[in-house]
Amino acid sequence: MVTAEAARQALADLRDAGSGRSLLDLGWLANLRLQGDRALIDLVLPGFAASQRDAIVAGVRERLVGLEGIASVQFELRDAPASPAGPSATGPTLQAIPGVRTVIAVSSGKGGVGKSTVAVNLACALAAEGLRVGLLDADIYGPNAPLMLGVADRTPAVSGSGDGQRLEPIETCGLAMVSMGLLIGPDQPVIWRGPMLNGIIRQFLYQVEWGERDVLVVDLPPGTGDAQLSLAQAVPMAGVVIVTTPQQVALQDARRGLAMFRQMGIPILGVVENMSWFSPPDLPDRRYAIFGSDGGQTLAAEAGVPLLARIPIELPVQEGGDSGRPVTLARPDSAAAVAFRDAARALSPTTAGQAA
Repeated sequence: MVTAEAARQALADLRDAGSGRSLLDLGWLANLRLQGDRALIDLVLPGFAASQRDAIVAGVRERLVGLEGIASVQFELRDAPASPAGPSATGPTLQAIPGVRTVIAVSSGKGGVGKSTVAVNLACALAAEGLRVGLLDADIYGPNAPLMLGVADRTPAVSGSGDGQRLEPIETCGLAMVSMGLLIGPDQPVIWRGPMLNGIIRQFLYQVEWGERDVLVVDLPPGTGDAQLSLAQAVPMAGVVIVTTPQQVALQDARRGLAMFRQMGIPILGVVENMSWFSPPDLPDRRYAIFGSDGGQTLAAEAGVPLLARIPIELPVQEGGDSGRPVTLARPDSAAAVAFRDAARALSPTTAGQAA
């Protein structure tokens, strides 16, 4: 008759599809015991792993049924233990991305403030500083990075087979980039609930062949939802950059986003104020504060963090985003490009001194 320990060893090769870690080590399969010809095991899945449940159940049955004396497997579903929002001794185990030294998130409290434009140009500016940069477009519902980087018509290659399949990022503009926008049609909506969203973000983190990267810039969706929580509970981050406009409505939501990351124990690296002013092309010395003034500086001062950059409204920013050649590369002499480079240089000590 097989022993419980031998049955446990038969499950040792079952792994999380996202991180590649053993399900036994993760505690997702627990309390294995034998009763007559029946094996009983607790299935303890966190919310982000719900999409793997059927595959895990099938894998367990395949390995146990047929062992000497085991005719059936019974699963008992248990709730995953509640984890505090921030890191602690009892909090979620963070899994580094092989080859990636530093992870920086770019976030905003609300949509429409130019967060993706900031993330793309910040990544390009960091690459121009000589860093090996990856860009993860985690804005699953609004994946704009492929268009902004001129690769919307390209499809990433897949290497390996079965559970070992890995996505090859698209190389463009000096970056390695992955986005949901590369995997769906231009008019295809993503209509997913939390568990599926969490699952794809983990796959983008751990099942992409990122190679050796000094920094991975993660463009998060706006707001304070599942994607932010999934990232914070999956991978160690050097910190987050908060994007806002000077407008009071944007600042109100940016404060909430900033507070969320602090509650989760994620460092705030600084604030980027986008759309700070408009200068007409024929009157470059004129500045019109269309969305108000000094909102980003106010937020940075309240939080005690740096104001990394103030990005003006310029036609080259719009032209670069729509043409697939970001302003940082297309018009390096523009005021916006200079501001993005200043932000990248301000972040360079973080990317050099932190390990993911």
